[in-house]
Amino acid sequence: MRRAVPTVAAACLLGGPTVLAFFSGGYYAGPRLIAALVAWALVLALALAGPAPLPRGTPGRLVLGGLAALAGWSAVSLAWAPLGGPAIESVLRLVLYVGALLIAVAALRGRRALRAVEPALGGGAALVIAYGLSGRLLPGLVELDRSRSAGGRLEQPITYWNGEGALAAVGFILCARVAGDATRPVALRAAAAAATAPLGAGIYLTYSRGALAVAVLGLVMLVAVARSRAQLRAAVVALIGGALACAACAAFPGVASLEGALGEREREGAIALVLLALIAAAAALVTARRLRLTPGPDTLPWAGRLGSVAAAIVAAVALGLVVGGLSERPSAAQLAAGAQAKRLASVSSNRYEYWRVGLASFTDHPLGGLGAGGFRVRWLQERSIPEGVRDVHSLELEAAAELGLVGLAALLALLAGAITAAVAALRRARAAAAGPCAAALAWLLHASIDWDWQLPAVALPALVLCGALVVLAEPEPGVSARAR
Repeated sequence: MRRAVPTVAAACLLGGPTVLAFFSGGYYAGPRLIAALVAWALVLALALAGPAPLPRGTPGRLVLGGLAALAGWSAVSLAWAPLGGPAIESVLRLVLYVGALLIAVAALRGRRALRAVEPALGGGAALVIAYGLSGRLLPGLVELDRSRSAGGRLEQPITYWNGEGALAAVGFILCARVAGDATRPVALRAAAAAATAPLGAGIYLTYSRGALAVAVLGLVMLVAVARSRAQLRAAVVALIGGALACAACAAFPGVASLEGALGEREREGAIALVLLALIAAAAALVTARRLRLTPGPDTLPWAGRLGSVAAAIVAAVALGLVVGGLSERPSAAQLAAGAQAKRLASVSSNRYEYWRVGLASFTDHPLGGLGAGGFRVRWLQERSIPEGVRDVHSLELEAAAELGLVGLAALLALLAGAITAAVAALRRARAAAAGPCAAALAWLLHASIDWDWQLPAVALPALVLCGALVVLAEPEPGVSARAR
């Protein structure tokens, strides 16, 4: 019985985010509360089965300590938070995250569970995106809800298009990694390559500029850390397949933006479905065929330089977004543009106004912040545009605005532990750590400009990947540092 506990915990951990995605991403209190209760029941079961589900190394302790400190300080901030309901919701969400991290640290120490992380999370993301695409490709058979604010962008089942795009980007990177992992079975690698086509289409149809950018940067980082020819080929196949899938969807207004009568959308959806199936099949065949060829040297000695290139690109893109966004004065029509390709060529956004109010909140309350969930109140007091906003749209700025220096320090401790774990994991097991490193980095970049942290279906995969890196970085029990 005790041996089954880690297996059950790993299955719930890896499948839980996909299940939550079909409940509005776990954003609302009911599904999130159930998930938290299940998570802590599993933590208790793991503790009873032994050993204690706690990190063994310093990086893991930093990650867990930082996340626990965020939860604890959020609970303390109930004393000054302007609204009790949103503050309690923030605390409960963090309680769920702490439980999920503890499960990841304990359950992923098993080799099979650790090996299942990339295909399970990548496949789960593909399933979520396929469900969202079904309403466009089979409109006569599948009718999904639409929100006016989405403007025709892909939003179901998570109900937020940018969150959907972030999940698709993480899944896209993980599937590309599985396709380029020489230690995986041929059938699994071919299936992962095929999955990059619908995931690429999903990224495009959300019209999320951030998701598109982090998906490409994630691929670059994946090749940089994996440093193998097989990974380079898989990344190229994923990039080409994803681009073709985007073009196949963009060619039909009924698929790209839900325009037109039902009969027209049915015809266009059927054509796009056939094209996506052909692109996915071609990606799978190319991957499988390359695997059957006589292998040569697999190491890419120059791939390590791509890390510096990616870092420079990230810095340049961030600078361009800030400078361009601050200099632009977008019209209401530009901001309202939803499912339109021209949106991808602009940096127009109201985020800069959210960030301004967030920074002002931190300046006015530097130590303790506004209190958990307090930004929505400050926004109504300080906003210059008639828009209702609940979040700062930046993980780091939200921690500073709502939890002050204490909360920001806790978040930085979490991130420092995760980065340290990633570096150690790459040194100890580069092949196993490559996918989690690239996908987690992509998520962090996206979370820095959006509210992914408030969507458990989008945030939990990142915590699972972080847990995998913590496990890979841990010292083996009973082995001294000198022996290692």
